[in-house]
Amino acid sequence: MRYKIVKETKPTLKTFGKYKAKAVHNGEVGSHQIQKEVAKHLGVSEGDVVGVMMGLSTVISRHLRRGDKVRLDTWGLMKLEIESDKVDDPTTFRAKKHIRGVRLHFLPESEKGKPELYQDMTFEKERG
Repeated sequence: MRYKIVKETKPTLKTFGKYKAKAVHNGEVGSHQIQKEVAKHLGVSEGDVVGVMMGLSTVISRHLRRGDKVRLDTWGLMKLEIESDKVDDPTTFRAKKHIRGVRLHFLPESEKGKPELYQDMTFEKERG
């Protein structure tokens, strides 16, 4: 995985002004490319893969929106988390005013705290 060194620019963070590694992404792979690769790997039609992906998306989204955590074997755990403002008095909390958004958290499957997704990963500093 390639990375570059960048300066923290958010003045509200304790790490403001310090430097950190940031992933450099090569590009974006869309659904069509994934469907083609999965179809080829499994020896099935792209249409079959499209149908499965659409069905999987619908079912997973429904469970996440209901508040369920979704665990997929060999992949990991997905859950939705709320981002909100902090208030001094819980009786003053109003969802419409204080909830800023919802984020999807993905925790890769791991054995003894070491996610397989990250095993054997190497890091290379981007040149330039």
